[in-house]
Amino acid sequence: MPPNAAHGDATRGGAATTARKKPRAGIDETAKVVATAETVETRQQRGIQSLDNTGELLAALVAANTPLTLRDLAAAAGMPPAKAFPHLVSLQKIGLLSRDSAGRFEAGPLGLELGLIALARLSPPREAEAEIVALAASTGMSVAMAVLGPLGPTVVRLEESPRPLHVSLRPGTVMSLVNTAIGRVFAAYLDDDVLAQLLPQDDLRLAGEVVTNAATDTATTTAALQTTPHYTEVLTQIRTNGADTAIDKPIPGISTVAAPVFDHTGSVCLVVALMGPSGAFDAALTGNPAHTLCAATQRLSRRFGYIDMQAAREASVREQPGE
Repeated sequence: MPPNAAHGDATRGGAATTARKKPRAGIDETAKVVATAETVETRQQRGIQSLDNTGELLAALVAANTPLTLRDLAAAAGMPPAKAFPHLVSLQKIGLLSRDSAGRFEAGPLGLELGLIALARLSPPREAEAEIVALAASTGMSVAMAVLGPLGPTVVRLEESPRPLHVSLRPGTVMSLVNTAIGRVFAAYLDDDVLAQLLPQDDLRLAGEVVTNAATDTATTTAALQTTPHYTEVLTQIRTNGADTAIDKPIPGISTVAAPVFDHTGSVCLVVALMGPSGAFDAALTGNPAHTLCAATQRLSRRFGYIDMQAAREASVREQPGE
């Protein structure tokens, strides 16, 4: 073989080796870029301390459900007023907060616009999904979620417990407004004219029935119950307690506790219910399941923009000077 040919082969071999090594260098460079990006991302996730403090002030104001003075808002956020004041000034400048005639801080025009945008995009059944799953996991009970459909209270979600209940309840089931806890909770918060339109068809719903008037021996629908003292008292008691129970009804051996979820208009948008075997389920309104359920529905109500105006008024009175 000619010497120059061997030299050429060696040169080509060296070039090939060099060519094979270049991708490795490229991979190394890419890895460095990715590592650098991850480091930057990690640093960004740490956030800006001053903005974190601002967020604590906003969270404290939201939790209060009422306008607060500088002193009270700072105390609620756990910081000195002198530290809180510059943050609040900036929040006022950009419109997230404003101050009323008494000098108390409340939501500003930009804050209201952001809230309205968020509310317009809310879908209560979708937003409640995670809460329903968590509620079933924490209680070990089956959880049903219902909305008010054209035919009445309609189950749209059923999260089964580890030991499923053998009940004739599934998504799409329409519940009685009289003989089920879910239905009665809806009825307690519906306008009278809406309830009057729905009650005549109650015998077509789950556990609904035609009521017989013993005095005349004539069949009447449960719409007659709307004007009877017993039914109105039951609905009043539900509004007072904030929940309702059904022991062994409408299905023997199964008990239920149900509570409402409200939207930003104060209307009931969902009813959530816990269900379990009567012998192993404390369905009393003072029991742990009821407390857990009501805590969950209150969280959802707050997420959907509901404000308990009575509680807000009471808090406002407590904040008045000299009180």
